[in-house]
Amino acid sequence: MESEQALRLQLTGLSKQYPAVRANDKVSLRVKPGEIHAVLGENGAGKSTLMKMIYGAVRPDEGEIRWNGQVVQVASPAAARALGISMVYQHFSLFDTLTAAENVWLGLGKEITLPEVTARIGKVAAAYGLDVEPLRPVHTLSVGERQRVEIVRALLTSPKLLILDEPTSVLTPQAVEKLFVTLRQLSADGCSILYISHKLDEIRALCHHCTVLRGGKVTGEVDPTQETNASLSRLMIGAEPPELQHKASAAGATVFAVKQLSLPKLDQFGMNLQGISFDVRAGEIVGVAGVSGNGQQELMAALSGEDVRAAPASITLFGKAIGNHSPRRRRKEGLHFVPEERLGRGAVPILSLAQNTMLTRTEAVNRWGWIDTGRVRLLAAHLIARFNVKAGGTQAAAKSLSGGNLQKFIVGREIDANPKLLIVSQPTWGVDVGAAALIRGELLKLRDAGCALLVVSEELDELFEISDRLIVIAQGRMSPSIATAQASIERIGEWMSGLWQEGQASEEGQASAVGGPAARAASSYAGAAGTGEGEQHAHA
Repeated sequence: MESEQALRLQLTGLSKQYPAVRANDKVSLRVKPGEIHAVLGENGAGKSTLMKMIYGAVRPDEGEIRWNGQVVQVASPAAARALGISMVYQHFSLFDTLTAAENVWLGLGKEITLPEVTARIGKVAAAYGLDVEPLRPVHTLSVGERQRVEIVRALLTSPKLLILDEPTSVLTPQAVEKLFVTLRQLSADGCSILYISHKLDEIRALCHHCTVLRGGKVTGEVDPTQETNASLSRLMIGAEPPELQHKASAAGATVFAVKQLSLPKLDQFGMNLQGISFDVRAGEIVGVAGVSGNGQQELMAALSGEDVRAAPASITLFGKAIGNHSPRRRRKEGLHFVPEERLGRGAVPILSLAQNTMLTRTEAVNRWGWIDTGRVRLLAAHLIARFNVKAGGTQAAAKSLSGGNLQKFIVGREIDANPKLLIVSQPTWGVDVGAAALIRGELLKLRDAGCALLVVSEELDELFEISDRLIVIAQGRMSPSIATAQASIERIGEWMSGLWQEGQASEEGQASAVGGPAARAASSYAGAAGTGEGEQHAHA
């Protein structure tokens, strides 16, 4: 066994108690220099809390942290960075009103100037294949683009220990491969890496050692290279996730149609939507693939009603023009929507789960506007039980939940409403294999009950698993649709680079569409065929 001096990080008996839950219970963990060490566990197992204690963002109630053999008190993230510890959060810690470069600059020493930081971001981003625009305000970035900023910020500090919390949740397979090359190089140079991911294929391919948490306690340590996805699933959740039954669907009448939707970008960093056309029929799931930042945000704003600039007839629901209808009016007409951002858009952080149900559900409000608080709590309790949400009751604040549990609650809130049309962005972002299977299974049940579903995801494995048809958005343009059974990772990868031809495919396998160059997508996704296959069953 290694001596304490040979260890980069040693945790002994770390515990953290919150009012409603014991997040960590006497956790011990050992990380060697240059080791890529996975921390595996289902949503709410205590992984993120443990990482925050190492990074100084949370104070442990008891236990000891040793850094290079010396007992340390990590009082703050600044103290952690001074030691050489850097962290990329699952929920990002960026200031929306500042640029990417300014956000990175805040975490570095005062001896470096902003122009120098901007130049270094460009070099690091290019070296690691991370598409980051330093001068772009964070509020204009998609979730995937924000994650790239966080990763670049961490790499710029030249860390001795890098903590990554779900770093690939919204990265393309090609970007994941480039990130892995970077992480392996950091490891070879002596940097230790603590790696949290629910993608079991990633852990098996990348990590040297794996500590498993369940209910805040360490339940096992394994060599992930000697494990299978099934055995890791059993360690993590006590069972293998159920296999999805994706039967062929008999799609009905068109429920939702977008015809020649074109919208100029709202700011200089946005994306113009150009001639977007597609439809979604009753009883089918249409999946939308694409590299983050290629118009997904703008499209979702137009479809949800957040952006009402569209020509009324360019968006129709059951044949009715709704392009200029508000989100509330669209919801009354049967359109339900799950945004990609959990906190701040999908849920109000400081409100309870019960109160958050009322953002989109109005069953507890009578005709005179009175709220039946008992019925609100019953609805929240029903959602918590149905979707296996780990929370401190219906009065728990949304921000107190782990990312995956909040995701289950938000997605469940809309699924449970029995919508006629459900538009979902990143449905299983950051959720464990069991929860991902649960959510995907519920989406398929909705489809089988006749609901029309549009699912936007940057995880190709997810789209291939649940979609009946696939379309791709690249540089603000939409590809033809293709039946999932006829699609391949290679073809979708090409289309994510904007490389589709007129007449290449359609719902029947032959369609017309206008292709276009997508330089930004191509730079992030060229050669996806070689990297996508291993990702296809990461959540299966």
